[in-house]
Amino acid sequence: MNSQKKDTQKLLENSQYAAEMLKGMAHNLRLLMICHIGAEEKSVLELAEYLGTSQSNVSQHLAKLRNLGILNSRRAANQIFYSVKNPEILELIKTMQKVFCRF
Repeated sequence: MNSQKKDTQKLLENSQYAAEMLKGMAHNLRLLMICHIGAEEKSVLELAEYLGTSQSNVSQHLAKLRNLGILNSRRAANQIFYSVKNPEILELIKTMQKVFCRF
């Protein structure tokens, strides 16, 4: 395969990956979760309290983000803590905050 075809193939793979990540984050609660977690891990309970929704609802959204590889999870006793797996996701969120979170 020549260099241009390899570059085109890699670009296609990257765009498919980006589309999957964006679809996974395309929910207001999921975006808020990622923003709230930021650089510091949070428990399901902390996220539920912050968002004003049930732990069950939060857990379902967190599972989707974890399955996409956006979040890491860590169990400590009977709690699960979540952190952002990829710092590049935080850069994307920061950019979105600059654009969409103006008052």
